Amino acid sequence: MSSPEFKRDLKLIDATMIVVGSMIGSGIFIVSADIARSVGGGGMLLLVWAITGIVTLIAALSYGELAGMMPKAGGQYVYLREAYNPFVGFLYGWTLFTVIQTGTIAAVGVAFAKYTGILLPVFSEKNILFTIASLPISAAQLLSIVSIAFLTWLNIRGVHAGKIVQNIFTSTKVIALIGLILLGIFLGANATAWNANFSDFWSVDLSKWDSIALIPTGTPLTYALIAAIGTAMVGSLFSSDAWNNITFTAGEVVNPKRTIPMSLALGTGIVTLLYILANLAYLFVLPVVGDAASSDVIGRGIQFASTERVGAAAAEVIFGGKGAIIMASLIMVSTFGCNNGLILSGARVYYAMAKDGLFFKKAGELNGNSVPAAALVVQGIWASGLCLSGKYGALLDYVVTAVLIFYILTIAGIFILRRKQPNAERPYKAFGYPYLPALYILIATAIILDLIVLKWDTTKWGLAIILTGIPVYFVWNRKS
Repeated sequence: MSSPEFKRDLKLIDATMIVVGSMIGSGIFIVSADIARSVGGGGMLLLVWAITGIVTLIAALSYGELAGMMPKAGGQYVYLREAYNPFVGFLYGWTLFTVIQTGTIAAVGVAFAKYTGILLPVFSEKNILFTIASLPISAAQLLSIVSIAFLTWLNIRGVHAGKIVQNIFTSTKVIALIGLILLGIFLGANATAWNANFSDFWSVDLSKWDSIALIPTGTPLTYALIAAIGTAMVGSLFSSDAWNNITFTAGEVVNPKRTIPMSLALGTGIVTLLYILANLAYLFVLPVVGDAASSDVIGRGIQFASTERVGAAAAEVIFGGKGAIIMASLIMVSTFGCNNGLILSGARVYYAMAKDGLFFKKAGELNGNSVPAAALVVQGIWASGLCLSGKYGALLDYVVTAVLIFYILTIAGIFILRRKQPNAERPYKAFGYPYLPALYILIATAIILDLIVLKWDTTKWGLAIILTGIPVYFVWNRKS
């Protein structure tokens, strides 16, 4: 009896929905507060999001060449393995499993539960149900685990079931986000926000950095601003991440050599446009600069939106008292759909690693529904453990440098593979090669150096997580 094989069931619309749905979680509704505190001014807020969008688009368009060359399950893991060696590929897969993918799944799952708690207070983070080894476990954490378990079970039933959920939830949240943008610009616009944000559009406030002595006094404004923008991009980069997940599912994509590059370009382009328009809507509704002690939503502004929920603050201005409920509902839809895409895609990397003898053997097998069920289960268990640990948020801060390092290595792999495999079929070539891929490498390297200097306390842990994979690789390699 022949072994099950992947079913090519993902068409262009499905692949694009995975890109869009995996990128849009809760970040766009939250991280603008931290960016505004970091740089100040409406122009600077939009600039940070615009730079993030450009960097993301360049990376996605560059990945198209690799996706066309190697349309195999595992995506980025396979690209790194072929460009360098199995060791580099394993370090990426290890970091993806231990923190990047599972940590993101945990964080998105808890965000889903937190906003469910606004509608149903029984699921509030403050509702502590019991403790495990002095670790308090809330109803929100348990709900996040239930949501992860449900989506894992759903995807074990086959890629077709997963794509239906992805298409429904992604289209719903895109339509809702467009609605919020239009209402913000045409209904929620007010003189207070307009005068505060657009009368001095390019104002810069670096007081946050001066107060904690990260940028030395007397540093020229240009260099200080570049440093501040680089660190402010941590939130926007995470909000724009996970676009590469579609490459993991290449074994289930119809005509992957054409479909994956097109879905990368379409998906990242759509999300970049939506993110910039969403922040423009925020500027129409809320002043950027605010006072943390203010008692009203306008007074707190974007900088000090209550618990950093900028989207909820904007919805409150637009819809009044119902704004919090409307925004909570939107974020619930957004995070649920986001996690479905992350869960569906991530397991394919562990499948590819297992096929190479670098992960649990069972993870390299497909079930009767032609999906890697064991890989899905292992991923779900580890992500659930991170939900219980309460460390998911910190883990995401730790690994932004690690994420960028692997993006740099992957895009540098384009140059390497052009030399190593000059005659390989390339149905799509990296847009703007060699200039745009090189530009991405330069920008991403500059951001990493910026984070090493200004946020070493979190950056060092991301590097440490990568390094923990070294002994694991040699143990696994010896066993196989």
